[in-house]
Amino acid sequence: MSSYYVRPMSPEDVPQVNEIDREAFPGQWPPPNYKRELQNQVARYIVACEEGIVLPPPRATKAFHPTITSRLRSWLFPQPNHTADASQGRDFIVGFAGIWLMVDEAHITNIAVRQQYRRRGIGELLLIHLTELALAMNARLLTLEVRASNTAAQNLYLKFGFCKAGVRRGYYTDNREDGIIMSTPPLTSTTFQESFRQRKQEHTRKWHIESYRLATPPHQQP
Repeated sequence: MSSYYVRPMSPEDVPQVNEIDREAFPGQWPPPNYKRELQNQVARYIVACEEGIVLPPPRATKAFHPTITSRLRSWLFPQPNHTADASQGRDFIVGFAGIWLMVDEAHITNIAVRQQYRRRGIGELLLIHLTELALAMNARLLTLEVRASNTAAQNLYLKFGFCKAGVRRGYYTDNREDGIIMSTPPLTSTTFQESFRQRKQEHTRKWHIESYRLATPPHQQP
């Protein structure tokens, strides 16, 4: 059985995340800009990676010779350097998820898994990490919207303590489908904490998860 670990998303992950996003949400327009999202102060994104699989490093590109204009622009508008070591491989990403912290509510923006990796507990794994991330950020509750037709996702959220809280009519722009609003009880409530603990135990037993802490990729560990 394959094993997976979850870690924060990095800029180098964006090409794979875009692939997964387009597969999972083909009708979404405009597509999210995840490079920009990683700079969003209220956003947090995580990725699930398959243990033991490392993609080859990207091919080297032609040398860039900056013009006077580009040098001036970089001096006036310096950008953080997110360039990865080209000698290192890349993790193989099988899913990703994100939340926005809005005042005291953590809003789940998306949870997506590669089609061939679905029904392996990865969506649940990401949801567990998002919940623990929301708790660490002192969020009062978790909220989200889900398509009215996506009963599989709704059942997952119901399993993890979410309740249907309303409807956004015509919420999805591709086909004007309604969005079901779902929300948890207070995350620190005894009821939610006990239910969440039980769901984690069930997930651990079924999928043999050793730890739910955000990980450091094995090939990047010192």
